[in-house]
Amino acid sequence: MKKIRAAIVGYGNIGKYALEAIEAAPDFELAGIVRRNGADNRPAELENVVIVKDIAELKDVDVAILATPTRKVEEYAKKCLALGINTVDSFDIHTQIVDLRRSLDETAKQHNAVSIISAGWDPGSDSIVRTLMQSLAPKGVTYTNFGPGRSMGHSVAVRAIPGVKDALSMTIPVGTGIHRRMVYVELEEGADFKQVEAAIKADPYFVNDETHVQQVDCVDDLNDVGHGVNLVRKGVSGKTHNQLFEFDMKINNPALTSQVLVNVARAAMKQKPGAYTMIEIPVIDMLCGDREELIRHLV
Repeated sequence: MKKIRAAIVGYGNIGKYALEAIEAAPDFELAGIVRRNGADNRPAELENVVIVKDIAELKDVDVAILATPTRKVEEYAKKCLALGINTVDSFDIHTQIVDLRRSLDETAKQHNAVSIISAGWDPGSDSIVRTLMQSLAPKGVTYTNFGPGRSMGHSVAVRAIPGVKDALSMTIPVGTGIHRRMVYVELEEGADFKQVEAAIKADPYFVNDETHVQQVDCVDDLNDVGHGVNLVRKGVSGKTHNQLFEFDMKINNPALTSQVLVNVARAAMKQKPGAYTMIEIPVIDMLCGDREELIRHLV
């Protein structure tokens, strides 16, 4: 079996867990890791791994797993796609997904490549569950209740704000799809808390939610990568009312996100050129193994 050669772009929380997921997948091999500082300050666990500053330095890359901040995804994806390398990412600003898909679809088709976007657990695997629920009860209401847990995208967004040394954004479900954001910030020396607080509340990640910002001495003392979701749909199947579906999970956030990224990296090898979200690709394409054996086991 020819293995899929994957590169990891970025080596933060997602990148580290993506490496583990690749190592655990029998149909993958690591082509290398792209880091801003290259091999400088190489972590001990990467002693025997090829590390470069630019993905163009790697050979025979089939797919790039973009373990980058959401706001850098489009830039990195277009660079990889221009080289004919498929890309997968966990872009998580829900309101901008359609625009990103349009942008990357054009680039991917131009270079005969595939890009699967917003492939985390939400958006991502939860999107598939919501789609299935809506198909089962076409009329109705779906509530997505996150947490309580740490939001990686929100935390990264806060860390990018001037004056913030470290940050933790916790998502607290209020119910019926409404959430409270509890943001804990460790400030750089001399930073003004009120200015930081105002910048956080004005950020698109937070502007639509009840957000509370609190200054702490050490964010690391609070950090926990656990998260979860509860999806509920109440609706109508045909003309029959009172259908109720529920999906619930408690997870390690970066580990699950990374597993999804590796799953869709596998699926990317089976799609026609273009950009896709997870609800547009067959779920079976995300699995390793013989197709008929999977059908026999799962159907």
